[in-house]
Amino acid sequence: MVEAYCVKCKAKREMKGAKEVTMKNGKKAKTGTCEVCGTKMFKIGG
Repeated sequence: MVEAYCVKCKAKREMKGAKEVTMKNGKKAKTGTCEVCGTKMFKIGG
């Protein structure tokens, strides 16, 4: 699982359903949802 910061919970949480995406500038990122509140999460890098 990927850990990212949830803006709604204001804490680092595990990302559910994380998938790798490529941003417009060509860098890798991961996107998914917060396990606790269901808010969309985004993590740049690796």
